[in-house]
Amino acid sequence: MTLNANQVRVAITGAAYAAPKGTTAPTDATTAWPAAAVDIGWISDDGITESNSADTTEIKAWQGGATVRKVVSSSEMTFKFTAIETSKTTLELYHRGSKVTGTSGKAVLSIKAPGPDRRLFGFDVVDGTSHIRIVIPDGEVTEVGDLTYKGDEALAYELTITAYPAADGTVCVKFSDDPSWLSTPAP
Repeated sequence: MTLNANQVRVAITGAAYAAPKGTTAPTDATTAWPAAAVDIGWISDDGITESNSADTTEIKAWQGGATVRKVVSSSEMTFKFTAIETSKTTLELYHRGSKVTGTSGKAVLSIKAPGPDRRLFGFDVVDGTSHIRIVIPDGEVTEVGDLTYKGDEALAYELTITAYPAADGTVCVKFSDDPSWLSTPAP
């Protein structure tokens, strides 16, 4: 096998976006996001964590008790990150279903019990001239971390977004302009 260090990628920088569900997302790695997509702002240096999980059920054979098949009984794709920029968007994502109202200098956030708040989410991941764009057409903040008010730390809004499947089963789409996505390692 031929190794190629030029195909090692690092998520140097990027951005996270939220838009109303149904917003038309870009269909490539570098086109500008539509005006309805709001940049969530600074993300902690932990970056963005993508998780894929699946529960399976084993089918055992009567003859010898061997496992002859595994059936996926449920699956889930989530994205977790910590926003460290306080904004209307961040506050409304963290306090799902609540809205910030008011005028300049006099804002009010009436926090309600979490309700449904499905949106389009997106992430841009950049390594030099290589771009990866992740689009979640139907997602929702399903978990938040504790919010700590402390004199030597930024307010940190830990958010976990669950990607919901479309009718065809697609939960997210990834685009890239990175040529290594199309390369095949030599044997």
